[in-house]
Amino acid sequence: MINRRHIRVKVMQSVYAMITSKADDLVKEEKFLKHSIQKLLDLYVLQLQLLVEVQKLAVQKLEVSKKKHLATKEDLNPNTKFIDNKVIETIASSSSILDHISNQKLNNWKVDDEYVKILWKKLQASDLYTEYMNSNDDSFKADKKFVQDFFTEIIAPEEKLAEYYEDQTISWLDDIPFVNTWIVRTLSKSKENKPLVLGAIYKDEDDEQFVLELFRKVILNHTSFEEDISSKTPNWESDRIADIDMILIKMALAEFLKFSSIPVKVTINEYIEISKDYSTNKSGYFINGVLDKLSREYSENKRLHKIGRGLL
Repeated sequence: MINRRHIRVKVMQSVYAMITSKADDLVKEEKFLKHSIQKLLDLYVLQLQLLVEVQKLAVQKLEVSKKKHLATKEDLNPNTKFIDNKVIETIASSSSILDHISNQKLNNWKVDDEYVKILWKKLQASDLYTEYMNSNDDSFKADKKFVQDFFTEIIAPEEKLAEYYEDQTISWLDDIPFVNTWIVRTLSKSKENKPLVLGAIYKDEDDEQFVLELFRKVILNHTSFEEDISSKTPNWESDRIADIDMILIKMALAEFLKFSSIPVKVTINEYIEISKDYSTNKSGYFINGVLDKLSREYSENKRLHKIGRGLL
């Protein structure tokens, strides 16, 4: 499920793309924005499905070993702890995940199975795998702990996967950290004998509407917002302000003036945090200073109208 911060990041990316390319087809850009958010669900499923595909590969390897001409005792009676992992089974048997894979034609790990092999090789060589396979604890809790560690220590940091995803969909490179956190949260909530259900991409209808409303408000008002920003940065030419900083400030101004239920402090904190990942080291201080001045001015000029939660 996408949260408000990542929604803001996705909107920031689309605003940046539209403004820098000087595009003027708002409807087309809105469709692309919605599509890029829906694609998050594909990335989520692909990352989660890697756990299943590595397990399937392990099964294949065991079957091949059993058919060796000179099969050893270990080949004939292998340790099946990993292929019996109960948490991975909940993913493998999830009808909603299987439906999504089928509907979206996500056959990546059949076409590009070398990534599954890379992960299996790294898992086999890890102390994590050795300790798990040698443990006598076959509880669901132990299985879950192993899967969480397998994902966070081996799958999530794999650079070849990151490069692969970037080639598939350019926006995915920025989405990977968010999706990985989402998966860790999913795994931590998994329970024995409870099926894993693929949830909606948005928490509720308000969040879904927030995406396009924020995008529209920024694009349709960005020229007037730039004038407000210039009035508070007299020693700066607009082209000296980093593009991302300018966009983040404009987005914050849209929230100040057009979203009455979002508190000013929440807006300022959100864009300062986003700047830490997407702009310069000093951007947070700059953005905070400009937004603080403008929020005070808007309040004094009665342009700031906050209601409900927005008053906090």
